[in-house]
Amino acid sequence: MSSPSGLRTPGTRVLLGISAGIAAYKSAVLARLLKQAGCEVRVVMTDGAQAFITPLTLQALTGEPVRTSLLDPEAEAGMGHIELARWADTILIAPATADLMARLAAGMADDLLTTLCLASEAEKVMAPAMNQAMWRHPATQRNAARLAEDGWRLLGPASGEQACGDVGPGRMLEPEAILDALLHKAPEDTPAPVTAPDEAPAASREATGLTVTITAGPTREPLDPVRYLSNHSSGKMGYALAEAAATLGATVRLISGPVSLPCPEGVERLEVETALEMHEAARRLAPASDLFIGCAAVADYRAERAAEHKIKKVEGEEGLTLRLVKNPDIIAAVAAERTAGTGHPFVVGFAAETRDLEAYARDKLARKGLDMIVANDVSCPGLGFGADDNAALVLWRKAVGQDGASPEGDGIDQEMLAPQAKSRLAMAVIRHALVCLQARRHP
Repeated sequence: MSSPSGLRTPGTRVLLGISAGIAAYKSAVLARLLKQAGCEVRVVMTDGAQAFITPLTLQALTGEPVRTSLLDPEAEAGMGHIELARWADTILIAPATADLMARLAAGMADDLLTTLCLASEAEKVMAPAMNQAMWRHPATQRNAARLAEDGWRLLGPASGEQACGDVGPGRMLEPEAILDALLHKAPEDTPAPVTAPDEAPAASREATGLTVTITAGPTREPLDPVRYLSNHSSGKMGYALAEAAATLGATVRLISGPVSLPCPEGVERLEVETALEMHEAARRLAPASDLFIGCAAVADYRAERAAEHKIKKVEGEEGLTLRLVKNPDIIAAVAAERTAGTGHPFVVGFAAETRDLEAYARDKLARKGLDMIVANDVSCPGLGFGADDNAALVLWRKAVGQDGASPEGDGIDQEMLAPQAKSRLAMAVIRHALVCLQARRHP
């Protein structure tokens, strides 16, 4: 087998294999990105893959016929499976299902894609995608290790929420991340080793030894025994942050309002209902934390007094008057108590806005004494509350220099994080906070 060499664009010939996973829809984006990068792209699909995305879609994106059958008389008359195997500089399988990984690890050649893989000396790369339990299964881990030994380069999988509702490792990397990994691979690189399913590579576990406390989800403020005030927060972003921090080696405590999400593996969850309960838990856990992230959508107000019994409609009255009082500002309280003398934690707030994103974020960063704020526009379709994707504007206070001099300008820097899966966005936010924390401690 020839040694891997990475993409040599323009003109690199990429054979994109697509197997039967829900992530196959991402392969269309990947094909387009490869073409934009200057690659020649031809697609081979398994029978099952065609249930998720049609060959015609991939043909339109690549400008090349899509191969689906090993025994195709027309193809054999021109460029048969051996010729196609010889054509490729790189074979990239995305998504690679547990079934396909098992067949390749066993050396099977029972369809066009597996036959091509055996017949080709091209660089071989795959992006696994499957349910988190399937990825964690010892058989899949054995197969992944065997494939790495055989020269395959495995990209991912990523962790996060999955189509089945589970949360954990098994998501296919985003197309942009796959392309980036291919484009920036050095010629001398060797196939990436398979890591334990719950862990990031040792070199990337930069949060080891740190304690991270995160609030997530909504709060519920009772009006009577059957009604409450709340909001649309699903908790997905906070849970993604908790999983990302745990993946990077941190000890993670998750203070969660009522959500329907499983607790990420390795994370300690404390379930609360009201803003007062969340406030008490945050004040108790924050002083022993290195990093505190307030991602929960805390209700601003609660009933002054919840009714003992269900509030009944009164005949003849067209309205109902409720007396509401302010809830405590949890993130501001944590920041204020830190300022009062503890010196930690590094405090990160979240701001869900519908307009004037930067202005409101800057105001909240200053007014609440935060170290960093992550603001997102929840009015954007497909982003924010309940969605699987999000985008964010991140603002943070610059660290004081080694000479004690104040940062230039207003002392605030910012970065816009483009729309992406919440799992990826969460990892970017956690890593950004860790860099700021390190700069604060070692200017």
